[in-house]
Amino acid sequence: MNLRTQAGAAEPPLRPVWWRALWLSAGLVALLLGVVGIFLPLLPTTPFVLLAAACFSRGSTRCERWLLSHRTFGPMVRDWRRHRAIPRRARWLAFAMMAIGSVVAAWSLPRLQWLPALCCALVALWMARLPAREDLPLQDSSGNSGSV
Repeated sequence: MNLRTQAGAAEPPLRPVWWRALWLSAGLVALLLGVVGIFLPLLPTTPFVLLAAACFSRGSTRCERWLLSHRTFGPMVRDWRRHRAIPRRARWLAFAMMAIGSVVAAWSLPRLQWLPALCCALVALWMARLPAREDLPLQDSSGNSGSV
């Protein structure tokens, strides 16, 4: 008799330590870039925080729980996981900051002035396709949709 038949459904096997360390490191780098993106206009915060959450889910449940319970970043990640939606204010702020950053980069870079604008345009197109959190139906504590 194997573990699956003894205990019903066995837990998934743990990833090797080195693999979890890589995911944790990637999550920390993504979160750092997201925090830097708060202050630098070329780096959008939301995609990096979402990437950090995805990395933490594979590398560190403790860091993932911390991020999900964070006052600022937690709602963003929970909304993304639940509805694949981001707040409208975060979207417009990201659009504005990426546009400003692209103009500054085009003005100040000696070569490839168009590359930051291209990257920002691709991120903006992706974000524009996403629903806004405010457009989603409200849900009560039982998970049923209610009218607004």
